[in-house]
Amino acid sequence: MFLLALGHACVDVYQGAVAALVPYFVAERAYSYAAASGIVLAASLLSSVVQPLFGALTDRWAMPWLLPVSTAVAGTGIALSGSAGTYALTLAMVAVAGIGVAAYHPESARVARAASAGSHTAMAWFSLGGNLGFAAAPLLVAGVVGAGGLRAAPLLVAPAALGSVLCLLALRAVRVPGPAPAATARAAGGDDRASFLKLCLVVVCRSLVFVGLSAFIALYARQRVTGGAVAGSAALFVLYAGGAVGTVVGGRLAARWDRVRVVRWSYAAAVPAVAGVVGVPGPAFYLFVALTSAALYVPFSLQVTLGQDYLPTRIGTASGVTLGLTVSVGGVASPLIGAAADATSLTTALAPLIAFPALAWLLARTLPEPAPPTPTPPAPPARGARDSVTARSRAPMHD
Repeated sequence: MFLLALGHACVDVYQGAVAALVPYFVAERAYSYAAASGIVLAASLLSSVVQPLFGALTDRWAMPWLLPVSTAVAGTGIALSGSAGTYALTLAMVAVAGIGVAAYHPESARVARAASAGSHTAMAWFSLGGNLGFAAAPLLVAGVVGAGGLRAAPLLVAPAALGSVLCLLALRAVRVPGPAPAATARAAGGDDRASFLKLCLVVVCRSLVFVGLSAFIALYARQRVTGGAVAGSAALFVLYAGGAVGTVVGGRLAARWDRVRVVRWSYAAAVPAVAGVVGVPGPAFYLFVALTSAALYVPFSLQVTLGQDYLPTRIGTASGVTLGLTVSVGGVASPLIGAAADATSLTTALAPLIAFPALAWLLARTLPEPAPPTPTPPAPPARGARDSVTARSRAPMHD
């Protein structure tokens, strides 16, 4: 799990890097708000299709090789985006990075579920790795691109090289199980598609808020506090770093209370937090950014495991859809926010985001906590320590 979490951090650097690069594209290439938000859209649009597709594929075949390969693809796309000569080529390279990130997550979630032996807390630590990658992205981009300009962007491939190696080491330590046979899937319980659909709507609301803030928080911070580009990078770092705390707290709270209750609480807390980000100027702005981040990340890993438990016969598909919606829908809406900001102001364009956590809270009130799956007979003892991980991976989710 430690290796998988580190590998997750390396690939999610490239999700965070897209938003972190936006201010530099605006400064060096004079992109408008709408054009800059189009870059965020390019990174997420294909992901909305590709990620569930890869999830469906992993339900049929085990594809652990996707972890190192997709990490390399994501890093290559971001590295080349800075040196792309035209807007169209920049969009294409960022889209390639989005495909790499999308291909990584469904299979990695399946491998992590096996390695964690079904623990909610362990899955929270796996998600924490991704959050740390998000948080490191603005610092990495500021250090590389801030010092050398967009022409230094090829250096951003370094985390991908490290992440690919870490993924290979993790896969050597865990024997990845194949897709569950039909008998095991039936024993886990039938699919609750209605609840899964409601959960997807909750994830959509979260995505609209988080990705919308990610795309513009660095630019918005320059208006709310002094400090220029440094203030923007700091705000983006706080938005991502607060998620590290929220993810761990979410796993701990789910160990004491059920996941659905924790999800409801987190979205209720997010409403005043987002309002503070939009309306409070000065240093307190950073406090509300941190509170928003924590509130939006508490349910993050819980929503992934809820989706897997609502669709126990299609774990890869559930992971692909929930993780894909996390970034894709918000990215699709970002150009609308950018166009509204060009026509009015960033404050006016970001204000509607306050409503979405409230809507997520209302939707979450209709979600049931999945019943524990019917235990399946234990697998025959396998030779070697790695085989024991495979046997544990068939156990139901627990803490």
